[in-house]
Amino acid sequence: MNTFANIKHIGTYDKVSYYSVVLEQETISLFEKFIAAHETTNKDKLYHIVKWIEVIGNKYGAQPYLFRPEGETADTSALPPATNKNPSYIEDGKKKPNALRLYCLRANEHVVFLFDGNLKTTKKAQDCPNVKHHFKLANQITKALDEAFKQKDINWNETHTDIEFQSDLIIYL
Repeated sequence: MNTFANIKHIGTYDKVSYYSVVLEQETISLFEKFIAAHETTNKDKLYHIVKWIEVIGNKYGAQPYLFRPEGETADTSALPPATNKNPSYIEDGKKKPNALRLYCLRANEHVVFLFDGNLKTTKKAQDCPNVKHHFKLANQITKALDEAFKQKDINWNETHTDIEFQSDLIIYL
């Protein structure tokens, strides 16, 4: 049996529109699940990622250098940006890398799909018991969304600054 998902609009900023997906039999998107899972236990790390979403959305646009390439495909990436581009995370009064990962698809500089994630404890995502599932699912969704673009189930608007799709579109994973 195939798993399927629907696209959900998360928010629009000056330069980026954010989307997520809602998996079958779920009521909230993967991104909303990510927020709910970390808003208490990893509040500062989550705030750091949410702040990057806002800054990217309002100031920079979804430039490739602002995303961490961690996927099995060239398209799947993660937030926050790598440490050398991301000096602003402070924990216990010291600059530290933020180990919380949010997997995503940067479709272009104006459209980003936000998925789910967790605290990464190993160098490679596929080796980490915390993020392995999220990482694999993000890659699977990325491939399905890429196929939906190719099949014209998801289209770009005239200026390529947002996407258009039927509200009942089903993406098969």
